[in-house]
Amino acid sequence: MTTLLPSAYAPPDEDVIPQKGRNLRAALHAFLRNRLGVLGTLLVVGMALFCFVGPLVYHTDQVHTHLNQVHLSPSAAHPLGTDDVGYDELGRLMVGGQSSLEVGVAAALIATAFGALWGAIAGFASRWVDSVMMRVVDALLSVPPILLLLFLATIHQPSVPLLILVVSIVSWLIPSRLVRGEVLVLKERDFVRAARLFGVKRRRIILRHLIPNAIGTLVVNASFQVADAILLLASLSYLGLGLPPPAADWGGMLSNGINYLYSGYWWLVYPPGLAIVLTVVGFNFIGDALREALEVRLRER
Repeated sequence: MTTLLPSAYAPPDEDVIPQKGRNLRAALHAFLRNRLGVLGTLLVVGMALFCFVGPLVYHTDQVHTHLNQVHLSPSAAHPLGTDDVGYDELGRLMVGGQSSLEVGVAAALIATAFGALWGAIAGFASRWVDSVMMRVVDALLSVPPILLLLFLATIHQPSVPLLILVVSIVSWLIPSRLVRGEVLVLKERDFVRAARLFGVKRRRIILRHLIPNAIGTLVVNASFQVADAILLLASLSYLGLGLPPPAADWGGMLSNGINYLYSGYWWLVYPPGLAIVLTVVGFNFIGDALREALEVRLRER
């Protein structure tokens, strides 16, 4: 007697893997046709090369102060001048970008992963568990992020790992709500019903079926999360709660430069401000392009 398995657990047809490949190529093609998405990618890649490869080519001392070289105007020796303690501003911009990008990317990945897991569990669990978990999210969303960031950043000495943790704490809420919405729809699909019928554990259903099917939403949200994390870090640093010297980040550089803007030292303000704007805009462009590429209804036929 032949037992018919649900389609989700039947041997894959010959066209399943090629179809996945075609969908991926279609999404990639749609992304490459989006000029703003390509521009955003170039901005982000260019900024990453500037921050991480630049210091290997343009060597500067970002540890010891040089008080005899403070507030030097841009020149051949210092293309972006020097700051109030004699640091080369161009080298400072590279080093500060490393911290900003590290915190932004790491915080976005942690927040997206935790938020996805929280949202998937809430959406797949019973109604009362879902209600309790989402009320936690609603309560945290009601707290202004900057207040929570200020509290956490003042009780400990700021460092890159701590800032990653702090930014992650206030960044996982939106991904959790997005994934929960996806899971509420996905759990009624036939492949999830078949998995439950065959006694597959809930943990496996969440990790192997629900979250992977929400990957499009997660990828798009993660790109926006990076931009938001960089802005949050800049806000903290602007308020004087960023990395202590000699470490640097763009927000701290901008905060310090504002004090000298009206003295004519424009190179202390505009370069870090422009770096923040270009990086955030780049990630936002990538997020918009990914959303259009991964959303079937928005693809050009």
